[in-house]
Amino acid sequence: MDFVALPKIELHAHLTGSISRQTLHEIWLKKKAAGETDLDDPLLVIPEGKHDYNLETFFPLFSKYIYALLTDEPSIRHATHSVLQSFLQDGVVYLELRTTPRPTPFLSTTQYIAILLTTIAAFEASHPALHTRLILSIDRRHDFATASSILDLALSTPDVVGLDLCGDPAARLAGEVALFTPLFERARAEGLGITVHFAEAETSASAAELKTLLGWRPHRLGHVIWEDADAKREIALRKDELCLELCLSCNVHAGMVKSGSGFDDHHFGEWRAVEGVKVSLGTDDVGIFGSPLSNEYRLVAQHFRLDDPQICALAREPIDHIFGGDLEKERLRKIMWP
Repeated sequence: MDFVALPKIELHAHLTGSISRQTLHEIWLKKKAAGETDLDDPLLVIPEGKHDYNLETFFPLFSKYIYALLTDEPSIRHATHSVLQSFLQDGVVYLELRTTPRPTPFLSTTQYIAILLTTIAAFEASHPALHTRLILSIDRRHDFATASSILDLALSTPDVVGLDLCGDPAARLAGEVALFTPLFERARAEGLGITVHFAEAETSASAAELKTLLGWRPHRLGHVIWEDADAKREIALRKDELCLELCLSCNVHAGMVKSGSGFDDHHFGEWRAVEGVKVSLGTDDVGIFGSPLSNEYRLVAQHFRLDDPQICALAREPIDHIFGGDLEKERLRKIMWP
């Protein structure tokens, strides 16, 4: 099978983590020439071919480097356009990008989101094969006021389709994420799609956290690596309303797979064995982990022995779980391989 030509849906992609090293280098070159940065070259900080970032080394790449490079409108437009172009070239026909709104020295959070949306709209106008929607993320480390401001921004921006919970899984352990319960309940009541990271690491896989997150009635769960038998049973009971966003390369390269170290041990295989559970393959942070969505499909075909009809069926599974609305679902049913 030609996995690039296969029409694909990408529902778990973080914008800044999807920026290629080459694009970061291009932005850095312009800023360096203009005397606007004293950061080191991205090709030195994030060397080509290095993908084994774990949870301890992954998050500082953003907080200490990438966010400091993407501070103004030209850099953000360049990066966003490049990300969209990469997904288009990889055969993605529907994309939901997620980002955590944050002010920069030159932009407010509102301006930042406006730049993303106008860049997305302009790209779609000239490349109609790819439709892209935006999800705003609340970071587990946020206080209530910051998280509330992100929800307000999402609700006041018509082109935002969902709300995400993400961030370092070591932050707000056990039931502490209940802090955000009123916000996610309001988001769902107002019609936003809800997707949350759960059990990305053992520290955030408690029964208390799962109870809290399921209480928000999310539409999708991301990663779900460290689930135990009870958690798996609770999730399976909601198989008609939940879709699992699974990211093979991210989990394997970051050493997050609990039962082993390779792709054969990834929990994709366990979830495929649960009848009725829907799965959406995702890249998470393709700029860091280096595996485009076409390669994720190649990996599951290779390691879990899926034939061409099974791969096509897997690619269509997320259709009913996108946040883009009924018209978009109909478009996808028409263009995706049967």
